[in-house]
Amino acid sequence: MKMLSFSSSSSTVPLFVSFFIILCTSNALVKLPENETVPAVIVFGDSIVDPGNNNNIVTIAKGNFPPYGRDFDGGKPTGRFTNGRIPSDFIVFCLNLNHPAEELGIKKLLPAYLDPTLQPADLLTGVSFASGASGYDPLTSKLSQVLSLSDQLELFKEYIGKLKDMVGEEGTNSILSQSLFLLVQGSNDIAETYSVIRKGRYDFPTYADLMVGWASSFLKELYGLRARRIGVFCAPPLGCLPSQRSIGGGKQRECVDNINEESKLFNDKLSSELDSLNTNFLLARFVYIDIYNPLLGLIQNPQKLGFEVADKGCCGTGLIEVALLCNKFNPFTCDDVSKYVFWDSFHPTERVYKILISAIIQQYVNKFL
Repeated sequence: MKMLSFSSSSSTVPLFVSFFIILCTSNALVKLPENETVPAVIVFGDSIVDPGNNNNIVTIAKGNFPPYGRDFDGGKPTGRFTNGRIPSDFIVFCLNLNHPAEELGIKKLLPAYLDPTLQPADLLTGVSFASGASGYDPLTSKLSQVLSLSDQLELFKEYIGKLKDMVGEEGTNSILSQSLFLLVQGSNDIAETYSVIRKGRYDFPTYADLMVGWASSFLKELYGLRARRIGVFCAPPLGCLPSQRSIGGGKQRECVDNINEESKLFNDKLSSELDSLNTNFLLARFVYIDIYNPLLGLIQNPQKLGFEVADKGCCGTGLIEVALLCNKFNPFTCDDVSKYVFWDSFHPTERVYKILISAIIQQYVNKFL
């Protein structure tokens, strides 16, 4: 697979990325072929794509308070774990969903399924079931008392029932078979559950096999529920997260190489498993989405895209703050978030998400068709 890269050897990167940012912030949105449609986007995963499901469950893993959301419309904290919009929002905004309920066929934000203000019409163009602090490993979700992938799948089954009530069996099957399904998971397993708990029992290759097994089982269940276009994001360079630099990066807070190696090993195994699924389930398209290399390139060369700080977050000191520790009482939060790659010690900023997702859509959208 050809990887998208922001390496220092490419002098065309800023122009390349700028083009796609314009593409997704103007009327020149991504257009699908005339005979293709994506009626809905349905998302599962962790805090990277949780638009507020955790607001409605009992957990400490929340982002529904300031300064989270300070650059969202009206400066409103929504439960998204960043300063503004998240990847799933940019994905639905950039894609022409061709749905009559939306002017120009565009959905501006992907809502949380558990949002109490969710309207029936929202279901037709997709929702997110993602839950911050979750993982492939059932223990990961249990530790933070959030929605596991099994829980998310049960909510999806409930969603299917609601769709059937609205558009009937045939209409529901049509929506599901043509929709784009996305899975963003694994970071909490590697950076937290394995490092703190599972490491005493498993070496990492064994644990990575377990993660891939859990992922594969989930994807097969999705297929059984008529999902056919399924994108799976790989693990990012977790050793370069500000929190991991603070914990294991020494006095200079360097990227933690062994954690990055764990991410890469998991990604290799995940990619191979998706190849196997594509061989065995010919009616589906399981697409491996590389986020590791683009994000690592941006972290290593932040100045190429106008960033100044890549080793700490904007919120608080930026060294360790995330969730409850990233709050309005912390006096150290930065004034100009546009200079930062990371919002808190774990999550990128809205600007980084916009840059990465705009380019990713262009690279991968045709692989689902």
